[in-house]
Amino acid sequence: MSLRDQKKFLSALKRYERKMESKELEDYKMLVKRDKMEEDLDKLSMDRLKSYYEKYHLNRERKDYSNFFKDNEE
Repeated sequence: MSLRDQKKFLSALKRYERKMESKELEDYKMLVKRDKMEEDLDKLSMDRLKSYYEKYHLNRERKDYSNFFKDNEE
């Protein structure tokens, strides 16, 4: 993985800090500190970061607004 992916995952997860469990939040903050020191994450750390990204960012509930945009045929 590249440094660009690392930054993308960290910036997306910033919104979900309140939803994280204490152990996950502690681990996430450690990853953020490593990123601030401009350190590339190793494979295991990147896998953990990617799993947090998939858990919080990709699996969020999408709201259905299609009923607001239907034409009335009455």
